[in-house]
Amino acid sequence: MATAHDTQGPRGPLSVIVGAGGTGGHIYPGLAVADAIRRAEPGAVISFIGTERGLETRLIPAAGYRLHTVDMIPFDPSLGSRRFLLPADLLRSGRQARRLIEAQGAHVVVGMGGYPSAPAVLGARLAGRPALVHESNAVPGRANRFATALTRNVALAFDRSREHLSARAALSAQTVGMPLVGAVAGLDRAALRAEARAAFGVPDGARLVLFNGGSLGAARLTEAAVELARRWRFRPDVRLVIKTGPQALDEVRARLAAEGCAEAARAVGYLDRMELAYAAADLVVCRAGSATVAELSSVRMPAVLVPYPHAPHDHQTHNARVLSDAGAGLLLPDGETNGARLAELIEPLLADPAQLAAMSAAADPGTHARAAELMAGWVLRLAGRAGTTASSGFPHTSPERTHA
Repeated sequence: MATAHDTQGPRGPLSVIVGAGGTGGHIYPGLAVADAIRRAEPGAVISFIGTERGLETRLIPAAGYRLHTVDMIPFDPSLGSRRFLLPADLLRSGRQARRLIEAQGAHVVVGMGGYPSAPAVLGARLAGRPALVHESNAVPGRANRFATALTRNVALAFDRSREHLSARAALSAQTVGMPLVGAVAGLDRAALRAEARAAFGVPDGARLVLFNGGSLGAARLTEAAVELARRWRFRPDVRLVIKTGPQALDEVRARLAAEGCAEAARAVGYLDRMELAYAAADLVVCRAGSATVAELSSVRMPAVLVPYPHAPHDHQTHNARVLSDAGAGLLLPDGETNGARLAELIEPLLADPAQLAAMSAAADPGTHARAAELMAGWVLRLAGRAGTTASSGFPHTSPERTHA
């Protein structure tokens, strides 16, 4: 039996490994936590564990962090007979992660959810190092249901996910919010609005509707946005920004030009500065990934939420209800999403500033803006550095004991 840390704290630079990959919804919060740890301990050694399949191969190195990859297949029933190989793959990748953890001398491992983080948490258990798991969705995924059985350090983005955890995990879990990228976490929409609207070319007096289909775009939302642009192409008081994802960008731009909508709608492949987009927009039409829902809550952004219908456990619908149940958003099923239906929902809102303001006021910012710092503080406590600034004010976490 080995203690995860001692009361004096480890010597030398803090060393942390973050397990995150697959989609931006797991990677960006992981990067936010890594950045917060580095702000607290500038000399910290931080790297990531992921796979060769997801966006981590591009996003993590671009952010300046080292990425280690392990052999892991998704926790996905669609694998067919390959799903029977999952336990063996998980054990093999967990052992790979253990070697990486020991080679780096990591004091703490952080699992941000998604199948690439499961080997990291298992590797921490095998190496006898403390692990902290973050659950970003209102309904935990398969990987985190496994990971939360290996540690009692469980952080939640939304408190309602507690009811879907095991009794032991639910008892020890702490709701910290969703770690957000710094510019969004500190966004003052009103202060940035004039600059943001100028950046998107929104004329005075016009309303801006932002379509955000996630990191790679969403075909359903893009198609509905083009239909809406065609419907509104002669209206001077409304503008659309459509985030298509890079692959669909040229096609969408060509369609908008051919249908006379180029002035009414602007298509972009990616939004490098989401804070500008949120500050410029009056309403967002989007998927309901956990990071998106947390950002909308944090910046008090009115939204029409169209959950991805094939998300495991329908977790995007549960995420969307965080806003719709509070009156801060409208929930629209994917199968009903088209230009005509969106016009029915959006036109009354754009004509009623008081209703938009009421939706904005109904959003609960929670602790999302501070979640990265709270996670960093938890990491520092597990590493035995409880006296640091980042760990102050966070609920006490007792030393975790693990079997090597």
